[in-house]
Amino acid sequence: MSDVHGFVADGWETVADTFRANIKDGTDLGAAFCVYVDGRAVVDLWGGLADREQNRPWDRDTIALVASTTKGAVATCAHLLVERGELDLDAPVVRYWPEFGTAGKEDIPVRWLLSHQAGLPVVDSPLTFEEACAWDPVIRALESQKPLWKPGTEHLYHAQTFGFLVGEVVKRITGKSLGRFFADEVAGPLGLSAWIGLPEECESRVARLEHAPFPFDSLEGLANDFAARIGIDPAMAVAWMQTMYGPDSVNIKAGTMGGITSETMARRAFRAAEFPFGNMFSDAHSIARMYAATVSDVDGIRLLQPETVAAMTQIQTDRSRMHGVPPALTPVAERLFSMSLGFWRPSPPAMPLLGPTSFGHPGSGGSLGFADAEARVGFGYVPNLWPVAMVDPRAIELTSAVAQRLK
Repeated sequence: MSDVHGFVADGWETVADTFRANIKDGTDLGAAFCVYVDGRAVVDLWGGLADREQNRPWDRDTIALVASTTKGAVATCAHLLVERGELDLDAPVVRYWPEFGTAGKEDIPVRWLLSHQAGLPVVDSPLTFEEACAWDPVIRALESQKPLWKPGTEHLYHAQTFGFLVGEVVKRITGKSLGRFFADEVAGPLGLSAWIGLPEECESRVARLEHAPFPFDSLEGLANDFAARIGIDPAMAVAWMQTMYGPDSVNIKAGTMGGITSETMARRAFRAAEFPFGNMFSDAHSIARMYAATVSDVDGIRLLQPETVAAMTQIQTDRSRMHGVPPALTPVAERLFSMSLGFWRPSPPAMPLLGPTSFGHPGSGGSLGFADAEARVGFGYVPNLWPVAMVDPRAIELTSAVAQRLK
């Protein structure tokens, strides 16, 4: 099934054609794609299959797991509190969360949580899946843990701990869990179909994830593809993968807390729990609409003012080095990880976005949400076919099509 449905404004047909082609040729199994400009949708499309086994089409109300695209919603919640004067990014975390201040973490400012510089990318304590779902066991573990490096001197993607660290600060300030705060302050006012902690009545709307076959004969093939996409020497790409994604690497350990796997992500318990690092279920329209409301007025709602956006999108990771990266690989690290306060910034070609005022967050499996302050754009893309790729070409092609249209 390759039918595509939805709305395309005049002049945006070529952008829509890029999405249609991906559905037609099978690059996407099922997906949704939306672009807002100046507070209104100009592209809002969906198509393909939400579930191949059941031959269920992707409908207007289909939602899917968007993995780390969730982190953009979490960061937006934090900056709402900053704008309201309830959260000071330069204050120590212990001002809001006193129990955090042990084992060398007493002086860590909130901004280092948002910029992956806190030195807590991995939960050292062994946790069961049930403990991870319960929230508090993770928080207790992070409270007692010693940072892996001197905070502020290095950075590394806090793949799972990011959501707990920032989420607990939001909880201490508001008395609400991150998922509840997001529902009350972002999703509810904007009318989004997006949840961090999925209600059971929405289960029938969820697209079934499918992992694409490994498209290369070897890991060297993946490395060569990666090298070609970001313009580096293949040998350097191989060295990067061995260093950063070897079986004993911090990056791999950072994504394995509490036995969270592809199998457990399909359980109702995972969907119902709040994992603000990566279990938001959403459609593309909602992601685009949320980001649009950070840079423009959307039906009378603007989440963040320009001065807040300008401050929160200042790059932070140029002030520290990436943990575990030898000097020879530093240029690759700088190209692949350009992080502000909770948002990725443009780092072509791995994360091109639209231009110097773009900010957003990608997710495993290819989903992507971002805004551009100058172009007043909100962008959302949600697929259910998850490829094995260091750089997902589908989202980049869609982003490039939008950039061409805006020229």
